[in-house]
Amino acid sequence: MKDKKIIIKKKIKRIGEEAHGGSWKVAYADFVTAMMAFFLLLWLITMIAPEKRARVADYFKNFSIFTESGQSIMKKSSNVFNESGANASKLSLEMRKRFASSSANSPVLMEQMLKHLIQQKLGDVKDQIRVDIINGGVRIQIMDKKGRPMFDTGSSNPTPDAKRILSVIGGAIRHAPNEVAIEGHTDALPYVRGAYTNWDLSTERALAARRLLTVYGLDPSRISRVAGYAETVPLVKDDPLDPRNRRISVIVLFKQARAYE
Repeated sequence: MKDKKIIIKKKIKRIGEEAHGGSWKVAYADFVTAMMAFFLLLWLITMIAPEKRARVADYFKNFSIFTESGQSIMKKSSNVFNESGANASKLSLEMRKRFASSSANSPVLMEQMLKHLIQQKLGDVKDQIRVDIINGGVRIQIMDKKGRPMFDTGSSNPTPDAKRILSVIGGAIRHAPNEVAIEGHTDALPYVRGAYTNWDLSTERALAARRLLTVYGLDPSRISRVAGYAETVPLVKDDPLDPRNRRISVIVLFKQARAYE
């Protein structure tokens, strides 16, 4: 017994070793909540009209804590979200200029702006207007409808509906610096009046659209191409006689644009 050594172990108890606890769960819950709020914000942004989104962005871009200190955004909410009165009309025009300018390098923004304006100003004829992104730019197609043509039969004289549509489109794209192409198309119904054919008719309708767009503010120097394709590029390929094949295409050109099928 005298030769036995007594060994004493001292165990240092560290704080938190009794149980790992749930502090990490709190941090994780905060992270998930923040991500949910972020995606909800993204969803809300996509639900408002492009022009309103641009006005909100402009408000915060020009906001100064030194000049606006003590003032609530709610005092100016009507100016941000509403468009009524002379001041609101000026604001709308200014924001449209800025939005068109910012859309000059973005086919998606240009497409959104045009669709919004068509829904807002041309709701009664929106089924005769198609906006899509093609390889090369944003295309606006103005189509005939049974009983509602865009041009007088066999003529290049635009109807009042065509003039109204082109005035809205011309006003929307005139502030952007992009070049513009204009194309005319007919259906496959043979049209021969002496030496005058569908080729002549589609070309003259494209030229008539060009003249109207310049009247409505589009700089003529931005128009890079005016062409007529007769019935060679039908919109409704299964039915060459479909009235929608009779159409005018206004293409806002971009250096890089992705084709949407």
